[in-house]
Amino acid sequence: MNRQKLHRESHQTYVWFRDAAERGNPYAQFNLGILYKKGEGVERDDAAAFRWLRLAALQGLAFAQNHLGAMYYHGRGVEACDAESARWFRLAADQGDASAQQNLGHMYRKGRGVAQDHERALSWYYRAAEQGVASAQNLLGECYLHGLGAAVNYPLAMAWFRKAALQGDAPAQLNLGLMYKRAQGVDASDTQALYWFRQAAAAGERGAQRQLGLAYADGLGVKADARRALAWLQRAANHGDREAQFILGTMHAEGRHTERDEPRAIEWYTRAASQGHVAAQYNLANMYAHGRGAACDPQRAFDWYRRAAEQGAANAQFNLGVIYANGQGVERDEARAAHWYGLAADQGDASAQNNLGVMFASGQGVPQDDRRAVYWYTQAAEQGHALAQYNLGGMYNSGRGVARDPVRAYMWMLLAADGGDDTANVNKTIVARRLSPSEIGRAIDLSHKWQLSHREVAGRRQGR
Repeated sequence: MNRQKLHRESHQTYVWFRDAAERGNPYAQFNLGILYKKGEGVERDDAAAFRWLRLAALQGLAFAQNHLGAMYYHGRGVEACDAESARWFRLAADQGDASAQQNLGHMYRKGRGVAQDHERALSWYYRAAEQGVASAQNLLGECYLHGLGAAVNYPLAMAWFRKAALQGDAPAQLNLGLMYKRAQGVDASDTQALYWFRQAAAAGERGAQRQLGLAYADGLGVKADARRALAWLQRAANHGDREAQFILGTMHAEGRHTERDEPRAIEWYTRAASQGHVAAQYNLANMYAHGRGAACDPQRAFDWYRRAAEQGAANAQFNLGVIYANGQGVERDEARAAHWYGLAADQGDASAQNNLGVMFASGQGVPQDDRRAVYWYTQAAEQGHALAQYNLGGMYNSGRGVARDPVRAYMWMLLAADGGDDTANVNKTIVARRLSPSEIGRAIDLSHKWQLSHREVAGRRQGR
């Protein structure tokens, strides 16, 4: 009975707004457009909603202009058009409509319908934030946090996040928690971080649910509790948080905070990987490649390696190179192997650099070029790659691609042997037989200097 009464009242409201709208009343036109947009008292009709909202917007009604801009933005009832969307947002924003001001800020931030301009985005967010719009306050805080349109300013970022968070804005609560967790402009406080993560998680903010799960897993600001950690991570994962899905996959794969369950790990990795999570794609490929949690499936492994590689993952690019070089589940193709090795090598992957050196040295998949082979062996050798050090030693010993230098050859073989390369351990003795005691001493000194300098570099990196 109540439902019938509500339906009858909704229809009467529709009739009243329609009659007034047809007489040119802009407020009635706006309200009629909203009824069509929401399907209240009338069948939902985006085209009709657009038509009535446009009539109200043309009469200067700011909130109608803002809604019209949103319809152009999303392509509802009209063909999507960023330029028209920005134009209507601006008309409403200039009249002081806070929602339109925030929306216009988005257009400038993303460069949609207008040239990207972070300073103007910040300016429009600021106007909306000053009117108390919590979401705009959060966005303004993000501008100051990341230095978008203004210099990085942690105190201002925190101030705006706090304003929004106290209004119950979940993304701002998450951002505030992260600032406490990362000690950005404030002393690190796991307790404060946890407080804000709880607030946001309770409101359904999936990123906060993930952070809350991690807090319980690692005992940050709260007593460690594996059961609660998994519960919060699963809540975030079931809400589509791909990072939580990846973390759950890793936990099940490694048996961390839960029993080891590789089939379950594959399920979570697949969900994250399907959303484009690169590390999940790579781990999933590894599991199919080695038959972990599922039958060995070279084709699936190849597909997931390829997806991760196309997103720039150097380790996946290297593995694709190996697959093409050996013809594992695909037709052997040395040129493609060299291509993928090259992409990974350019990103500093030492194994790819060594393998690319091998291909240039032997002319496999690329024109034979000893100098380029030496270049790539050197790049990998300087990273401590034992096999590359041995290969580079061989080039110095034979004078291929570099001036012959038996002392340097012995130095690199010593380093390779120390790095665990068995072939270098055997062949260094053969090379040493052709050297004088003073040459052997020089090579040993050079190897010690190399090890010392690389320890210092590693120490400086760890101290950052």
